[in-house]
Amino acid sequence: QVQLVESGGGLVQGGDFLRLSCAASGLTVSVQAMAWFRQAPGKEREFVAAISWIDGRTLYADSVKGRFTISRDNAKKSVYLQMNSLKPEDTAVYYCAADRIFAKLVTGGGDYWGRGTQVTVSS
Repeated sequence: QVQLVESGGGLVQGGDFLRLSCAASGLTVSVQAMAWFRQAPGKEREFVAAISWIDGRTLYADSVKGRFTISRDNAKKSVYLQMNSLKPEDTAVYYCAADRIFAKLVTGGGDYWGRGTQVTVSS
């Protein structure tokens, strides 16, 4: 079975950086996309970034474009989210997700989800 485990969250100041990791196990070739979502208290879970295992193409939410970078390591079966120039508005629980279909994943319909890692950005 597919299992996703996030790590790397923490407490930082505005303008600082963090690198989140998502370690995947049980993946098959049918899982073709990975993504990061986040959810702040009282808000809906929102899309952050996605990457394709096939060609490496990426997609970012406008709110993080230019600040966050998603990447993958095929050998380690891991995906990463480099978060630079962090803002208090980035405070949320960050979740890793995976799916066979890129388009379905980025709209929140991923079949597999991690348990999340907390990111807190102070002002």
